[in-house]
Amino acid sequence: MHAHDVEAGRWHPNDRKPKTLMNSLTEKQIRASLRNASKREAAQATLPDLDALDWAQLDYLGWHDRKAPLSSYVVLELDGVPTGILLRSSDAKTGRARTKGVCAWCEDVVVTDDVSLYVARRGGASGRNGNTIGTLICTEFGCSRNVRRRPTFTEAGNDPAMRELITDRRIAGLRERAARFVAEVGKTR
Repeated sequence: MHAHDVEAGRWHPNDRKPKTLMNSLTEKQIRASLRNASKREAAQATLPDLDALDWAQLDYLGWHDRKAPLSSYVVLELDGVPTGILLRSSDAKTGRARTKGVCAWCEDVVVTDDVSLYVARRGGASGRNGNTIGTLICTEFGCSRNVRRRPTFTEAGNDPAMRELITDRRIAGLRERAARFVAEVGKTR
């Protein structure tokens, strides 16, 4: 199953469920995956407690750097390879500019009061020349939890198969949109 199948309506609840996308990663893998960070930035990044993460419930790994409040990171798998990006928050005072809006990745319409603009320097020479790309993402990177939220009665009624279909489509959509953004950051324009 591919994300374009879900978007084109070619996916059915009897089709195979989306596989767990995130494999557990080591510190070395995470640092090596950061495509738009310098070697120095990657080496200085403060990582989360990797042993405390529930990798089976993550579609991507996102976290804030405790020592550099304007820096955040996202790592996901593109074509089976860990690929990460360094993000900058839009608010210099708090490190997080929260606003009401919809996250561009999970598109959750229930949790809309904790979304921030994150900007990423493009990879390669383009990024070194100052070219960036930005998007609205859940401030605390809670997208994986949001897409697994039980669908409301309005969304799915009492049909368990419909609830499962909606959740599976949300997961596939999150993975596709997050991967598309991370891939776009790596492009040099």
